[in-house]
Amino acid sequence: MPTDRIRDHGGQGAPTVAAHRTRRRLRADQARQLADVLRRQLLTGGFPAGALPHESALATDYRASRNTVRQALDLLRAEGLVERLPGVGTVVVAEKYPHGLDRLMGLAETLREHGRVTNEVRTVGPAPAPAPVAERLHVPPGSDVLYIERLRRLNGLPLSLDLTYLPLDVGSALLGCDLENTDVFRLLEDLTGQPLGHAEITLEAVNADAHSAAVLQAPRGAAVLMLERLTHLADGRPVDLEFIRFRGDRITMSGLLRRDL
Repeated sequence: MPTDRIRDHGGQGAPTVAAHRTRRRLRADQARQLADVLRRQLLTGGFPAGALPHESALATDYRASRNTVRQALDLLRAEGLVERLPGVGTVVVAEKYPHGLDRLMGLAETLREHGRVTNEVRTVGPAPAPAPVAERLHVPPGSDVLYIERLRRLNGLPLSLDLTYLPLDVGSALLGCDLENTDVFRLLEDLTGQPLGHAEITLEAVNADAHSAAVLQAPRGAAVLMLERLTHLADGRPVDLEFIRFRGDRITMSGLLRRDL
């Protein structure tokens, strides 16, 4: 008997179990692809009425089967972006906010169109600089830096946990400032008398540790966006090293990239 096909009583070849699994895998791939397209629309106001079209309409618009549409909506529902309401259909419940990567701005500046950013200062004061921090801030090994830990909220919702290190000669002046309502970026420019110049950033996904999850009110082990940013003054001096954990279900990162050959 051939190993790649199973024959029925009529002698016709029937697909193997492996081929059936391939079809199921392809449907899952299609559902994921559709979810990616719909996610973008959800987060950019593509459904201004607040509800998605009926499954049959989505199937027609995207040339997908009803089963594929259902699976795609299930993926989006698991991400907390949509919800199904009896008698209404699938509605948008996303609370993600855009964070641009094109300009060097503080969080309050970035999200000013979406509400008020407030800061809960959990820790602030001098602390010994870990060796990698001292190296990146160009301060002598073993010297103190100003350490700030803030929980940042947008319209009252926990959004990010920021761990900040600053050289003490610059950072000590921040101790008397309003850190609860003002971005550190703005304070640095006011105190140094010069604008910020540029920043080096790294963005990656990490699992929330127990402390971060508790502070951000997120499930332990949930994926968070970790933004590491080293900010320099206009004269090139590094003055602000931050490790920022964003709730991944409440923020999106975007930027404009140009290809220079």
